[in-house]
Amino acid sequence: MGSFSIWHWIIVLVIVLLVFGTKKLRNIGSDLGGAVKGFKDGMKGAEAGTPSAEQPSQQVGHTIDVKAEEKVKS
Repeated sequence: MGSFSIWHWIIVLVIVLLVFGTKKLRNIGSDLGGAVKGFKDGMKGAEAGTPSAEQPSQQVGHTIDVKAEEKVKS
């Protein structure tokens, strides 16, 4: 068994191209590249000590006090 020869890999590549098509593979590649670039930028921001994303503003909520009462069937 061992490792595959170059012909095995060429056949697999041709089958993948036939199944997915070049346009879809190109889109997958660009999406993956963008995700890796975003991850690297986020890691650089974390190492520098600067936040990579803007901190969300703190929302002030209102508390409503209510008294729980049991419903009485009539």
